[in-house]
Amino acid sequence: MKLNIHIPEPTKPIPDIRTGEGLLQWLSTVDHKLIGIMYLCTALLFFVLGFGEALMMRIQLMRPLNNFLSPEAYNQLFTTHGTNMIFLVLTPMLLGFATYSLPLMIGANEMAFPRLNAFSYWIFLLGGLILYASFFAGGMPNVGWFSYAPLSERFFSSTKGVDYWVISLLLMGIGSVGAALNFVVTTLTMRTKGILMNQLPLFVWMVFVNSFLILAAFPVLNAALFMILIDRQFDAHFFVSATGGSPVMWQHLFWGFGHPEVYILALPAFGMVSEVIPVFSRKPIFGYEFIAASSVAIMLLSFGVWAHHMFAVGLGTTFNAFFAASSMLIAVPTGIKIFNWIATMWGGSVQLKTAMLFALALVVNFTIGGLSGVGFSLVPVDWRLTDTYFVVAHIHYVLIGGSLTGGFAAAYYWFPKITGRMLSEKIGKWHFWLYFIGFNCTFFVFHFLGLLGMPRRVYTYPNLPYLGTLNLFSTISACVFGISFILFFWNIFYSLRHGKIPGNNPWNAWTLEWLTSSPPQQKNFEKVPLVRSRRPLWDMLHPENPDWKRENKSKIKT
Repeated sequence: MKLNIHIPEPTKPIPDIRTGEGLLQWLSTVDHKLIGIMYLCTALLFFVLGFGEALMMRIQLMRPLNNFLSPEAYNQLFTTHGTNMIFLVLTPMLLGFATYSLPLMIGANEMAFPRLNAFSYWIFLLGGLILYASFFAGGMPNVGWFSYAPLSERFFSSTKGVDYWVISLLLMGIGSVGAALNFVVTTLTMRTKGILMNQLPLFVWMVFVNSFLILAAFPVLNAALFMILIDRQFDAHFFVSATGGSPVMWQHLFWGFGHPEVYILALPAFGMVSEVIPVFSRKPIFGYEFIAASSVAIMLLSFGVWAHHMFAVGLGTTFNAFFAASSMLIAVPTGIKIFNWIATMWGGSVQLKTAMLFALALVVNFTIGGLSGVGFSLVPVDWRLTDTYFVVAHIHYVLIGGSLTGGFAAAYYWFPKITGRMLSEKIGKWHFWLYFIGFNCTFFVFHFLGLLGMPRRVYTYPNLPYLGTLNLFSTISACVFGISFILFFWNIFYSLRHGKIPGNNPWNAWTLEWLTSSPPQQKNFEKVPLVRSRRPLWDMLHPENPDWKRENKSKIKT
């Protein structure tokens, strides 16, 4: 049974994403929906650059002693690829879905601070443009996306690209903090009457918790970036060991941000699949309270695990033991979510739409990445595998297999709401299977390369047994992986013009964003219905439900 509610036509329609009309309105808007779309388009643009950089590196590594790229060019691509994918693809993707959907899901017409919302996007975009402007200013950064001191110090790397890298990340950090502050205040103050904190959609809950992670983690990175910029420009001595500084302090500061950043990218993706799986299983989420509480546990524990990236530094047995234990402990709340999702599907009427397939792929991929992460919490294992391709496999399974895969689930789920058109399920299925097969074939073999001792961050390698074969297999698989993205872009292009018109609620979902028109009018809601549960649209269809009657007895009398 579908929920059909009359939605009045907007008095001032928003610009049509399919035609690009209203350019000035796009540039000057404070509408959260348009800003969310701009975040998502920014992520797509930088994704093309980031994947192109990755493909060039894979071509260089497809056979031993290759000279397709010079060492300097490889280091530049390596640095910009890592920075791009983390800060300019995954981050704006998650901020975009949150900016677009969060007000709609809580029955609000706008973010709490619309102008701050616009400022956060534009300063974020400026940071991304500055990173690539370094290409025209004397050379791209070449010190890795982690920019370890003293490699990033002036007497090791005189290229201006490092300074551009620092400034770009500072601006992106400021934009991310502004967005996070907006999410917190919007969630606390803009919820429609009746929505309690324990009735928030799980995506909203994850974004809310994640915002506190951003507010605590990004200032640490920004402080470290200011220090390294002062080192480079004014000959300070924060990280230069020859003059009394400490390169290890940079690692503490960077990973003090870096490990919470993993969960900054993962938690919203968890929220996305926590919306998709119940809808396509036709069951309420199993253990809502456990999923919400485990997210808070992840937020708190993520600040106590950073030094498992530093076991090889030589910080001492006591130090290593503490961070080994905390790194094992954080796997528990993450594992809770996996079992909750499985329990939600168990006994449900599972519909394998493309969004659901990507949600299932996240469960599989993130489980593999999480298990390898638990392995790194064991100090002897970390000593053996650190700085090998086993680490590269782990980070890609967590960030690409987890966060990016969750983003694709969200794209297929919310695309009808954002654009008023359905993405093609036929093309979507081809996209999914090429994506899933290509991803796993590309990165799973990295585990074996790491076990064989292949170091990461190298532009070539000797002709030792199996290394060339496994790298060739990975490069061919990366091409298959790339074809899947071409299909996704074609699906967007085709569907914006010829896609099926979905109606307000094509998935028969339960949260408030599906009450609005597709795409929503400029004012999201003229009137929000009574909300007294986690499934308000389902309640509207089933007022005879005894649980709903009991919860709303006083309201019904009124």
